Amino acid sequence: MFYYLLKYVFLGPVLRLVFRPRIEGLEHVPASGPAIVAGNHLSFSDHFLMPAILKRRITFLAKAEYFTGSGVKGRLTASFFRSAGQIPVDRSGKEAGQAAIREGLGVLRKGELLGIYPEGTRSHDGRLYKGKVGVAVMALRAGVPVVPCAMIGTFEAQPPGRLVPRIRPVTIRFGEPLDFSRYAGLENEKAVLRAVTDEIIYAILALSGQEYVDEYAAVVKERQTAQRKPGRGLPRAPLA
Repeated sequence: MFYYLLKYVFLGPVLRLVFRPRIEGLEHVPASGPAIVAGNHLSFSDHFLMPAILKRRITFLAKAEYFTGSGVKGRLTASFFRSAGQIPVDRSGKEAGQAAIREGLGVLRKGELLGIYPEGTRSHDGRLYKGKVGVAVMALRAGVPVVPCAMIGTFEAQPPGRLVPRIRPVTIRFGEPLDFSRYAGLENEKAVLRAVTDEIIYAILALSGQEYVDEYAAVVKERQTAQRKPGRGLPRAPLA
């Protein structure tokens, strides 16, 4: 109930007024049945804009930190994500990826839309980064289509670190669903998972027009942080 109150009464109308989103390709999102919507992640606003314009409910896998913050802002953020039915995912430890996959598959088994950011984290500089293979695992195991989505202009409206968004128009662009049924039964093959993930990322790239970086965003962030702090070693890249 809270999800639909936010969408149609409280948050949705405000977001449409502030961002005046231009929607392209909405017909590519299935009207029913399970599907994954995979998008780039440029801004905290992305979490709210896409659900505000989709006709169907969409459930995102959100980082656990959104649910455990302290202070007034942290409590409000946690309350919002819980009330809107979003799923917390712990991104630390060896089991983090498997936990996210289990949660995502649970959403798809119920015939719902699952929202996921294949890059695994928000872009810190507006570029598109290498995708993690969890989206491919879920798409193949559930046998569902993947709809690529590009958020355009949200980085400029609310880049990392900016609390209040700038008032400016944004574009939300959906591409044709990607069908990976040809890979059925191969969800344990690393080469297949990488190929599927890259195809999804390149579809997002074609929609967004971003500059692409063939590295994980989290690794680049950590390296830049280490470079700003002399004496600290460079991070190791995670397994693909």
